[in-house]
Amino acid sequence: MRVLSGIQPSGALHLGNYLAMMKPMISYMDRSQLFVFVVNMHAMTSVTDGEKLAEGTLEAASDFLALGLDPHRSIFWVQSDVPEVVELAWILTCITPMGLLERCHSYKDKVAKGISPNHGLFAYPVLMAADILLYQANVVPVGKDQKQHIEVTRDIAIKFNSIYGDTFIIPEGEISDQVATVPGIDGQKMSKSYGNTIEIFLDEKSLRKRVMSVKTDSIPVDQPKDPETCNLFQIYRHFAPKGRVEEVKRLYIEGGASYGVVKKELAEILWELFRGPRQEKQKLLGDPGYIRSVLADGAKKAREIATPTIEDVRRKIGVKY
Repeated sequence: MRVLSGIQPSGALHLGNYLAMMKPMISYMDRSQLFVFVVNMHAMTSVTDGEKLAEGTLEAASDFLALGLDPHRSIFWVQSDVPEVVELAWILTCITPMGLLERCHSYKDKVAKGISPNHGLFAYPVLMAADILLYQANVVPVGKDQKQHIEVTRDIAIKFNSIYGDTFIIPEGEISDQVATVPGIDGQKMSKSYGNTIEIFLDEKSLRKRVMSVKTDSIPVDQPKDPETCNLFQIYRHFAPKGRVEEVKRLYIEGGASYGVVKKELAEILWELFRGPRQEKQKLLGDPGYIRSVLADGAKKAREIATPTIEDVRRKIGVKY
């Protein structure tokens, strides 16, 4: 089984990225053929500073490696290092109905949040489909906000297969109910676009400040609270030990939960959890040549798998004659 997912280098990676994509992807290393890539071409929809994009690509790669991704037990590369994906995206664009893209919520949501509308942002789902279909992925772990894009990918693959014959595997999206939507400090979905994230590799002072700014209500400590509607608890439950989560949940329900105490505890848990990866990241960033060599090797492996697919597509659509 091939499992595939990617991460944008459009800013510092955060807890939402870690829970929804990075942690589950790394867990697949020993039980599937794992494909992980840095989607730098997708990031171009919002990042127009070339130097920033290049630096962000190396940093995102270092984040994954620091968190435990083993390039010997996975295929790890940068999206733009496999140019066949752009060719396939154009081919798929030519059979994608406009209505399919016009119904996508992500484009509308991002434009409403102030992100400049452009064709790349609008056609984002087609490039994502090419990313998935080129490598014949079976499973794509995604956050809840990407569910519709997986459905678009499936629709495009089914249409291509119906026109040109059996070509693409129809992928399945995998969304964990527990991390379908990780709230940010303001209660909205945690997203770099919203500026409400808690970054994985913040320094200690900045981490504590960010956690302490998580939005909560004004219910007194001794009064009952609903843990299911509390932004703070919804983040806390993913990182605290299970027994402690149950204890704090009881305090919420019965009364006695202090937001300040929970925030301080969460900040300490996060600081300790990422202590080792934080040190490893600094080591990796000190040797960018090593990171580039890992990514180059991964791109070579990725192209070896992509080539038969794109050759089959070229033949079927008639551009190979």
